[in-house]
Amino acid sequence: MKLTTLLFFSILSILTSCNGQTYNSENHTDFLKEICVKGDTVKELGSSIMVIYQDKKNTYWFGSWETGVYRYDGKTLINYTTKHGLYNNRVDDIKEDESGNIYFAGMNPNSTITKFDGKSFTKIIATPSNEWKLEANDLWLIDAYQAKQKVYRFDGNTFYELTLPKPPKLNNPFEVYSIYRDVKGNIWFGTNPVGVCRYDGKSFDWITEEDVTEFRNEGANGVRSITEDKNGDFWFNTENRYSVYDSITLKSNKFYTRHESIGSLDGKNTSGLKEYLSTVRDNKNNLWFVTYRDGVWKYDGTKITHYTVQAKSKDITLFSIYKDNNGDLWLGTHENGAYKFNGKTFEKFKPY
Repeated sequence: MKLTTLLFFSILSILTSCNGQTYNSENHTDFLKEICVKGDTVKELGSSIMVIYQDKKNTYWFGSWETGVYRYDGKTLINYTTKHGLYNNRVDDIKEDESGNIYFAGMNPNSTITKFDGKSFTKIIATPSNEWKLEANDLWLIDAYQAKQKVYRFDGNTFYELTLPKPPKLNNPFEVYSIYRDVKGNIWFGTNPVGVCRYDGKSFDWITEEDVTEFRNEGANGVRSITEDKNGDFWFNTENRYSVYDSITLKSNKFYTRHESIGSLDGKNTSGLKEYLSTVRDNKNNLWFVTYRDGVWKYDGTKITHYTVQAKSKDITLFSIYKDNNGDLWLGTHENGAYKFNGKTFEKFKPY
């Protein structure tokens, strides 16, 4: 074989390894990645942005409903899709490991997660496991709306596909919509439609009251958001908040107490706050609630403030709220890209 032919196949091998290589996470092997996947430089985000994430380098990632993921470094907006190595053009979850690798999950029936190392995409097939563990540096990802009762745990070396056990006395099939690590290091899973589960590394505790299990909008709601307030109470995008205790300290079997909240916080039984999709706690300990059709609500512990989010003077539908590394607030929307809070109102994000 001629030297030029050998050189051609060597280059082809490098190009192949850089674009969408697949491996099983249990037998991790690093591949040559000397050719960068450039993506497509675009002028604006796609219309439907589900999730927003800022990495350690302060680069923003915008996961979309059907147009892949967008990367914004403050200067250039780049769109990556399946043609660049993403497993699916829908992105439900984005996480970063200690080495700066970015992981994407969403609508992946084959338990496949996409890794981006700054140069190229690699498809990882999670390893099925029944061995539940909880370590401080674990990454947890969801594959919402697709993988029944499944979550992914990454220990720094391997992605494990874990099946969440069913709660006592309930045999419903369910999906995991949200994951949250609390201040004590416990992991919480929000589901549809069987409630909320806490895993402390040893056991699973469930909150399965009607408030967090009932179907709304034909089952479309579910527990999509979990957060703690400054008092340590938990909010599960329902009509109530929950004081949660370590079950060992209680004589009864319940490890929580339910309190009426949200819809009556302003003393007017605000109908717009009875259900919300996403919440976040800002750097001043305010809670921010995102509703589907009724904008954003801020609760400072005493009063509620309502913020409309509009395009062309019409209210728009929202997905999520996110707090970035600087404490700035972002919104993901169904049809209008992303919005950012300027201190007074939410305005549409325009990269240029």
